[in-house]
Amino acid sequence: MASVLVPVAYVIIIFGGLFVFSYFYRKHTSTKVFEPYFPSHPERNAYISLLQKTDPPAHDTLLKAALVRRAMADVQRVLRIREDKPALQNLLQKGSIGDDVWNSLLAAEKEIEIELMDVVAEANSFVDGWGQIIFPVANEMLANEKMRAAYERINDTKAEIVAKYELRSPKTLIDTSETPSKSANGLLSPTSPSDNPTSDNEGSATSKSGKKTKKRK
Repeated sequence: MASVLVPVAYVIIIFGGLFVFSYFYRKHTSTKVFEPYFPSHPERNAYISLLQKTDPPAHDTLLKAALVRRAMADVQRVLRIREDKPALQNLLQKGSIGDDVWNSLLAAEKEIEIELMDVVAEANSFVDGWGQIIFPVANEMLANEKMRAAYERINDTKAEIVAKYELRSPKTLIDTSETPSKSANGLLSPTSPSDNPTSDNEGSATSKSGKKTKKRK
């Protein structure tokens, strides 16, 4: 009888300890305040400040522009969460990061879901149905800003490449290429007989014709 009670008591103690530990751990993590994944949201704060302005009230055009800028910031955050979540999950499984970073990411994911719903509601309050297209428009505006920034960096990138590899422009290469030598008075120097193959040929042909004339005489 005692041989049966010992394993049963061991199993009860093990599972009971795990249950107590998980209970207190969940209670501790639920009350713990994690560091926010995104420190602040200035675009949202700017829109709310304009919305609360009453003397004088902000114009609808300004409010719409602030709302679009807020939507653009939300799109950037959604893209970052999608990129960071698989990498952080992999690091968490390997034990490279703690649970606080992962829980901060999950809290940011829930917060951005509420933020997207709020932006859609605000957009529909201006124009009915605008909430369905505000995020695609914000995504296109972000793509246009990236293309414009890349275009504006072309000259700087070109200058960096030229300075790094010491390249010269085609005009400089043409100016520094070999040019015909000039005399002191600015005229082209006369070419030597060796530089003019035509003169050599003509001279040899004249000498040969002279020899043939002498033989005929």
